[in-house]
Amino acid sequence: MAPAYSSSSTTRPPLPAAVAAALQPVGSPEQAEQLTRDLAHHHYENFTVVSSLLPRHLRQDFCNVYAFCRIADDLGDEVHDPQAALEYLANFREQTHACYRGEPRSAVFTALSSTVSKHDIPIQPFLDLIDAFEQDQRVRRYQTFADVLDYCRRSANPVGRIVLYVCGYRDEQRQQLSDLTCTALQLANFWQDVRRDIVDLDRIYVPLESLNRFGVTEEQLREGRFDDRFREMLKFEVDRTAAMFDEGENLLPMLDPSVRGQIALFGRGGRAILDAIRRQDYDTLTSRPTLSAWQKGRLVLRALAAKLTAPSRRAAG
Repeated sequence: MAPAYSSSSTTRPPLPAAVAAALQPVGSPEQAEQLTRDLAHHHYENFTVVSSLLPRHLRQDFCNVYAFCRIADDLGDEVHDPQAALEYLANFREQTHACYRGEPRSAVFTALSSTVSKHDIPIQPFLDLIDAFEQDQRVRRYQTFADVLDYCRRSANPVGRIVLYVCGYRDEQRQQLSDLTCTALQLANFWQDVRRDIVDLDRIYVPLESLNRFGVTEEQLREGRFDDRFREMLKFEVDRTAAMFDEGENLLPMLDPSVRGQIALFGRGGRAILDAIRRQDYDTLTSRPTLSAWQKGRLVLRALAAKLTAPSRRAAG
């Protein structure tokens, strides 16, 4: 079988090693699944993607979905050449379609094909994610908060919807609540990475209407000059993001206890980032807030408590 991605091109920047490996054919489904497990367990995130809270029979599926999301994200952010990134993402989109035709061409899709088939996951959430990462190559500023939310609708919300499919839920009520948490997670990442996004990627996800309202300039972000104006602006963004987490938490009682703890962990990880931002007095320009291993461990324990004590409320599945 020919390689899904050729490394012989001298015009495209090379891919990160883990991404390149995932985009090559493998000899067996077992090898593909080992690769997605490695990606899920060895990449930094604000939360634990697959923890002991998750039923054992779903852990590989979560790893397979995570690998798709991680690779798509890296194709958008780690290539550092917009045209090359668009070419890689276009190839990734075609591989997604091929996977749905029953023709997986690389390790990540060999693993994902089993998850898609088992849980009857539609293709659109995967295509929406690719579309968002393609947008990152073309759009680097957002005028309004509504514009940012539209980006989150494709960059974050599809992940939650895929997770719900894997957990056996297909109804719009749960999906909309999941959307709130996923959007809030994406926003928390934006407020965490204000400086890194502009310095490393020349992107600003804080809406320009907020910059103008609080008198914060692009130059200030790029130079890392923290002041009261930035503090008030980020407090405003953090507060409205926290309100989304509050509303999205109504999803948890609607989930079976077997998956509730893991899904609760996602929201708790986002809230923990907001708390870390508050502890820094909203200064994410001079220091990026992160979660330590000890803090992540506390999140798992708290999510376990939620799993064991929250009442279960059924809705149409």
